[in-house]
Amino acid sequence: MALAVCVLFDGRSERALRKLWLRIEELGVPTLASHTHGRHHPHLSYVVLLDWDLVAVRAAVETLPDHGPFELSFDAVATFRRGRVSLVPAVPADLVSRQQAVVEAVRGTGALVHKHYETGRWLPHSSLATRAQTERLPQVASAVYDVLPLTVRATRAALIDSSTGEAWPLRNVP
Repeated sequence: MALAVCVLFDGRSERALRKLWLRIEELGVPTLASHTHGRHHPHLSYVVLLDWDLVAVRAAVETLPDHGPFELSFDAVATFRRGRVSLVPAVPADLVSRQQAVVEAVRGTGALVHKHYETGRWLPHSSLATRAQTERLPQVASAVYDVLPLTVRATRAALIDSSTGEAWPLRNVP
């Protein structure tokens, strides 16, 4: 079970990413569309927490400045361990400082930050496939590169429990 502080995308961007998930599913490769509870949203996580107090984390993140919506341009695919395939964005100038502020805010509540989201270790990405077998990677990459480059707009933020899909919208976009 984990809690993530995520930025979520506008309707056009979300539809484009869900369409890409379905395209990959048609190849027989599981994506967030079918992963666990099936309530996943296209997103980019600033931080994932392994232990937390929901009320404290929400309060801490909502005290951060609202930096407002921003665009991300995806033009690359990354593969992570255990068959995870993600889109990788060009990083807007302030994205890293936004992420670092969120990490420090949640750490101040006593939350336990997942090691891959620590300052200096975070690789911004938007997950696509959850368990792609190595021999399927060329097909997944081909399907993804057919639609790249893809520009999306992050317009809102939420806390999301990865075990249930439950989301708590935030008043700001840190």
